[in-house]
Amino acid sequence: MEAADEDRLLQAAAHARGQSHSPYSRFAVGAALLDEQGRLHAGANIENAAYPEGLCAEAVALAHLVMAGGRRVVAAAVVADSGQPITPCGGCRQKLREFAAGDAPVLSGGVTAEGGAVLRLRATMAGLLPHSFGPDHLT
Repeated sequence: MEAADEDRLLQAAAHARGQSHSPYSRFAVGAALLDEQGRLHAGANIENAAYPEGLCAEAVALAHLVMAGGRRVVAAAVVADSGQPITPCGGCRQKLREFAAGDAPVLSGGVTAEGGAVLRLRATMAGLLPHSFGPDHLT
């Protein structure tokens, strides 16, 4: 993946983070996905007073991807205001695995003072979810 694509992904995730509905945890997260057509799909976490009913940023971004006709995640980025890199939770790793190959890059970004994003960690789907179960197991 080119540096320009990484930057586009990180900035889209940072922008999405600004739309987060996180009144309970106050931990806003944004995610952005690059699809097979080169389009970006973003999402933010949406919390709910009934905590388990909330949505992760990655799940919201995946819904946007599917609704736009995308079928493959080429790369993903997750951005939060954290001193450490954050990566998708276990459930979102599995959701992403449905659409992403093992070598798909997953970027973790932090928030800059200006509200943009800076790369903190570069991983792959296989690195985050080794020995995963996916669609290829069902064919």
